[in-house]
Amino acid sequence: MKKSPDNGYETVSSEFRKRIIIVEDQFIEAHDLQLILEKANYEVTGIARSVEQALEQIEITRPDLVFLDIMLKGNRNGIELAQILKEKYIGFIFISANSSKSILDQAKTTQPYGFIVKPFRDQDVLTTLEIAFYRQQYSLESQLIQQFQLQAAITEIINSNLKKEEALLAFAKAAQTFIPFDYLETGFVTTAHYDNLGIVRRNLDQYQVISLQKLSQIAEVSEKEINETYRKSKIDKKPIIYSEEALINNFQEAPIKALIAHNFGIKSYLVFPISIATIQSYHFTFYSRNLNVYSQEHLRILSSLELLFSQFIAKIYSKEDVNLPLKKVEIKNAKPTNSEQGFEGIIGNSSQMNTVFNYIRKVSPSDTSVLVLGESGTGKEKIAQSIHALSPRKDKPLVIINCGAIPENLAESLLFGHEKGSFTGALDRRIGKFELADGGTIFLDEIGEMSLELQVKLLRVLQEREIERVGGTSPMKIDVRIIAATNKNLEEEVAAGRFRMDLYYRLHVFPIMVPPLKKRKEDIPDLANHFIAVYSDKMGRKAPILSDFALQQIMNYNWPGNIRELEHVMQRAILLTDGNTIKEIELSMSSKMHPEHPSESFSIKTILENERDYILYILKKCNGKISGAGGAAEILDIHPSTLNSKIKKLDIKKGII
Repeated sequence: MKKSPDNGYETVSSEFRKRIIIVEDQFIEAHDLQLILEKANYEVTGIARSVEQALEQIEITRPDLVFLDIMLKGNRNGIELAQILKEKYIGFIFISANSSKSILDQAKTTQPYGFIVKPFRDQDVLTTLEIAFYRQQYSLESQLIQQFQLQAAITEIINSNLKKEEALLAFAKAAQTFIPFDYLETGFVTTAHYDNLGIVRRNLDQYQVISLQKLSQIAEVSEKEINETYRKSKIDKKPIIYSEEALINNFQEAPIKALIAHNFGIKSYLVFPISIATIQSYHFTFYSRNLNVYSQEHLRILSSLELLFSQFIAKIYSKEDVNLPLKKVEIKNAKPTNSEQGFEGIIGNSSQMNTVFNYIRKVSPSDTSVLVLGESGTGKEKIAQSIHALSPRKDKPLVIINCGAIPENLAESLLFGHEKGSFTGALDRRIGKFELADGGTIFLDEIGEMSLELQVKLLRVLQEREIERVGGTSPMKIDVRIIAATNKNLEEEVAAGRFRMDLYYRLHVFPIMVPPLKKRKEDIPDLANHFIAVYSDKMGRKAPILSDFALQQIMNYNWPGNIRELEHVMQRAILLTDGNTIKEIELSMSSKMHPEHPSESFSIKTILENERDYILYILKKCNGKISGAGGAAEILDIHPSTLNSKIKKLDIKKGII
């Protein structure tokens, strides 16, 4: 990238010009966007007005990225095209104006690399585009890392001396992080009888092999009936995903799938057949209790490792009768609560927490920035600690910073350090937090509280990978991985002008949503017993047990303060208990400290609502001044007449400014 001499924006070197297709049915807006892109030295290979035209152009010239309007000419909209682009691994940015919340929520499910709002400014387009390519790069790197990890894990199993059943269990554990499942069915395709093995996931790291005999007991049907059901079933010969209506229809053709789905609560599954020595077919079927879990990305990972899977199958079946000792894999005896290395201190086996654990395992080996989202007290810091502990940086420092607790006048010195004499009171050189974290990880808690001035400096660290001490004369290169966390809705903060859009997208490469306690109530007994054991040990007394009544109390409570509140309540309960049983929990004090409020929403406002909030915020900052130096139009970089039109269109009254 280099600076353009006329506008100061970054432009692309002509040697490495990125190819872009614009899919927009309004000629003037498409032309304006083309001029912005070409001025910055991007190559616009075409403008399409419909999904059909866009697909034709993509076949001729594969673009690096697509700008895509949601509403288009014809019967198909931009969201449908986005799904196709996603399957083709082509990045895209939505451009839109008047879209309802439901349409925007639907668009967000396609995982675009950004949104820009009409009418757009040059700076918005180029910033969004730069961030899109940044996120795309990390996404591709993440995919390659995931593929390499799974490949390494399966290779290790092939080189081990595990028997068939133990090898399949090890395979299941390795695959789970990348292809999530609640039930995995494996076996050769036969016409005579059902000879498949199932693997059911009990919790985070506890799996159980389901044989024909065990399946017969669970389903309460005879083995003969299962064999007959299997013989009536159509066998898929190609990789395929079933969910919703397709799943129901497949039950008619493959009743053996219906039997498994009924008994294990299945709502979607992925079938992946493999040809072994061209004469036999072996099937992996991944089942999930959630809807729409599987995607083309999962099929891509599986397809890329098909040859390795064939070697794995050949190895475990050729060694089936060899009695060799078990090595490294100890899945059957996993504890019911999570104690795996790297997850210390995180208690939970709910499906919501298993999803969080899978995300942690996926992202930990890379250097991708992570944004941990969730209500206060959900344990976001524990998530950051786990990511660090499972990463290649685990032997380097993890530096934790609470952005909400940094005094603004000391923030830059605290984060980046200062030189001796750089300001009054700087008696010695100080090493900043980022420098202390060099080679390791820095966790920025409550990132939503960071000032705009400090956000600019953090963005530079992310972009340039360098810092400069206060009073320093030259920048220093640093190697840190950034994990940030917030209980705020950063999208709303961006719309209100309190958080930089470019920083938001830099951090939002890999978001992890930590569920509130009320959404994972099945974890409450384990959490409560954990806190009882911890605080009883600190007090040097025998841990009391929870009565059924006390357990029911904490299960029925809404926990607005989440795990932190539960911890304090259990600590108080131990102090108030004289005997060996906690008979009752006093929740009245906790309820007073946490009065019922609607939980903070992480939903997205419409683009018009966000634009209105942002303009209103700027107008208030300018005391209602629209034109001239320091006016809102100057700050927003638009013409005063355009701003006046927007104020009228968005119904911003003078009295509320």
